[in-house]
Amino acid sequence: MAISTVPVEMQGLLNQMRELTSEVSSAHSTFDLPLTDGDLLGGGSFGAALKDSLERINTLQSESAAKARAFQTGDPDVALHEVMIAGQKASIGFELGVQVRNRLLTAYKDIMNMQV
Repeated sequence: MAISTVPVEMQGLLNQMRELTSEVSSAHSTFDLPLTDGDLLGGGSFGAALKDSLERINTLQSESAAKARAFQTGDPDVALHEVMIAGQKASIGFELGVQVRNRLLTAYKDIMNMQV
């Protein structure tokens, strides 16, 4: 049985982004606009940057968990300060992801509330 290293908060963030993606695709179909995979899945520079950022946040979380696990098992190659620094990097990366998500949702709501 595999244990997930992705925290519950990260899963919630990813689920919210998937919901937003489905809302955007339904908005495209409402206005009969052609929607390509590149529009949502990293075809454009913004999509690619967003995807890369989420992958980087996930990597930081995984590295932090691995260092903490190694330190707890007594690995002599992992010092406490390395564990603490990795944890702080992961925390800051996650907070950045949450702030970006909040700004994207605010922008999306503002656009959806515009009068046409």
